[in-house]
Amino acid sequence: MKTAVIYWSGTGNTEAMAKAVAEGVGTDATSVSDFTGDIADYDAIAFGCPAMGDEVLEEGEFEPFFAGIESKLAGKKVMLFGSYDWGTGDWMRSWEQRVKADGAEIIGGEGYITNLDANDTELGELRELGKKLAGQ
Repeated sequence: MKTAVIYWSGTGNTEAMAKAVAEGVGTDATSVSDFTGDIADYDAIAFGCPAMGDEVLEEGEFEPFFAGIESKLAGKKVMLFGSYDWGTGDWMRSWEQRVKADGAEIIGGEGYITNLDANDTELGELRELGKKLAGQ
């Protein structure tokens, strides 16, 4: 199963989460600015983005990328993850609804969020979700 881990991180919290997911998958995590593949070529994709502004996806780089690939998510396994510093997780719930409406299956049933940086337990859980995403 071809699997990608794609993320955007401003402070490094979501990057650390992406690296844990990628470790579970057995691949490398790629920042959204460095991703050059075609989403259509992947069976499973983990996307990571923290909450920004008024609980939205990062709008300068990640949101335009994600909006541009949504039409290719139908039938794929998708994992969502990210960190936040305020709010109640509304950005993740909105993101989950978008992905489900796109016809993708969310691994774990919902996105995985942490407050600020992920602790060792949370990083371990992310590794396990990465394994599940990759079908291991």
